[in-house]
Amino acid sequence: MSEPTTDVIVAGAGPTGLTLAVDLARRGVSCRVVEQAAQPSGGSKGKGLQPRTQEVFDDLGVIGRVLGVATPYPPLRFRLGRVPVWQTRMHRPARPTDAVPYPTVMMHPQWRTEAVLRERLAELGGKVEYGTALTGIEQDAHGVRATLGTGETVRARYLVAADGGKSPVRKSLGIGFTGETREEERAALADVRAEGLGRDHIHAWARPGKGFVALYPMAGTDTFQLLAPLRPGVVPEDTLAWYQRLFAERSMLRGVRLTELLWSSLYRVNIRLADRYRSGRVFLAGDAAHVHSPAGGQGLNTGVQDAYNLGWKLARVLAGAPEELLDTYEEERRPVAARMLGLSTDLHDKKSVKRDEETYQLSLSYRGGSLAGHGGDRVPDGRVRLADGTEARMFDLLRGAHFTLLSAEPWNGSAPEVRAYRVAEPYGGERYTLIRPDGHVGISTSSADELAGYLAMVV
Repeated sequence: MSEPTTDVIVAGAGPTGLTLAVDLARRGVSCRVVEQAAQPSGGSKGKGLQPRTQEVFDDLGVIGRVLGVATPYPPLRFRLGRVPVWQTRMHRPARPTDAVPYPTVMMHPQWRTEAVLRERLAELGGKVEYGTALTGIEQDAHGVRATLGTGETVRARYLVAADGGKSPVRKSLGIGFTGETREEERAALADVRAEGLGRDHIHAWARPGKGFVALYPMAGTDTFQLLAPLRPGVVPEDTLAWYQRLFAERSMLRGVRLTELLWSSLYRVNIRLADRYRSGRVFLAGDAAHVHSPAGGQGLNTGVQDAYNLGWKLARVLAGAPEELLDTYEEERRPVAARMLGLSTDLHDKKSVKRDEETYQLSLSYRGGSLAGHGGDRVPDGRVRLADGTEARMFDLLRGAHFTLLSAEPWNGSAPEVRAYRVAEPYGGERYTLIRPDGHVGISTSSADELAGYLAMVV
């Protein structure tokens, strides 16, 4: 009997693996998503969706489901017992603009982000195979053979490891994970229900000699995410009673009671970056490639954008584009992760709660890379006037799996998956501007020959 085959195997069904699976599915790429866990995770974990990630979710067709539940972060109020001593906001309030329709970080528990992406994947004909570990991989010049915990072997053209910070795939490939683990910097993280506490603030308490504890009201739920740094030697118990004692000791409140423990985890500060993002036909993405301090909310969002960068490139190569296109994944995304690691570590070390444009990930650019041409920047949203005098929104033109060519004159090329629009400034004039499927400018040129040469690289 011949081995089952597929284009891509995705190991891991967190936000990164699911984003990649959705992107591949909408491009007609066959994909199997395998996940070792027996069922979806129920934890809030990464709860902040940055503006750029919201734009990705807009393109993938899930932003409405996310924003139907998500909320901006409420004010952060510090107390000593019942006495408020300080109040601030982690993110400045902002109104949508033509260029930035999603201007602020939204709170959305990770379990629900994953549920939304699974629902979208199902609509596209895909699914997650839970309880299916990836136990071994072999590769040659033509593909990868994966052995699953079920005993099945699967042949694929490529494999993407989105299997977390402890990635078995990364370890099996011998790829270094350079950085540090701060064993002394640990925190208890839990999802709880509580009585006697309002939901209009993030509640935080600091008791001298005992420590800090915070409760974040999770958007669209009746639960709170509890965060409590731990002193060396303290071992948390996975019980409601232990978390109630910790909360009471640090908050000094008698009128608030934790009533249910839904999920808990012990978090250690890890700051690491994979030495390589590719080994032959296997790629690393998300936490398998980089792990961050939670400060600044960069980890989940950087992983989602890894997938968004890699998805269209895999699809193009599978459709016949040059194999070298896949080398640009590491070239473009590893420097981004390095910068995000530096940013999140700096915020963590300074114990800063402030966030700004630097953490929103809207300014990320691939300028200077081999695939950037004369571009690389994120394309802002906004109204553009088409040649027939009608108006359109930029994101409406870009939404989908295609390249988008904006030009002031007709384009007679026959390249597939390129939609051409004649527009006025700022993207028209006497230039051709080709926008990649991930919403970054690929090339902006006045030369039709230069444009054709670029298209030959990617289409």
